[in-house]
Amino acid sequence: MSIFNELKDSLTEAVDIKHGRKAPSRVTRHKVADVKTLRESLAITQAQLAQALGTSVDTIKSWESKRRNPTGLAAKVLATIQDNPEFYHQLAPH
Repeated sequence: MSIFNELKDSLTEAVDIKHGRKAPSRVTRHKVADVKTLRESLAITQAQLAQALGTSVDTIKSWESKRRNPTGLAAKVLATIQDNPEFYHQLAPH
């Protein structure tokens, strides 16, 4: 089968799933950390969290207001902090 036909079949399947004509073979859901609750439980400011993660305060604000979600490494680090709050205290000085 050509790459074109494989892509065409894949897109046809995606449309069928979107319109409810076919069930997806799998669904992956990632739990997103509640950044504001996490930060408040650590009793730290947005600026302190931003500095520890190497990002801006505006990014922290957008995560907390749910305008954006943390992705990539930031999401993994936040999940690690959520599971083990002591990790923040190890990360912050660096």
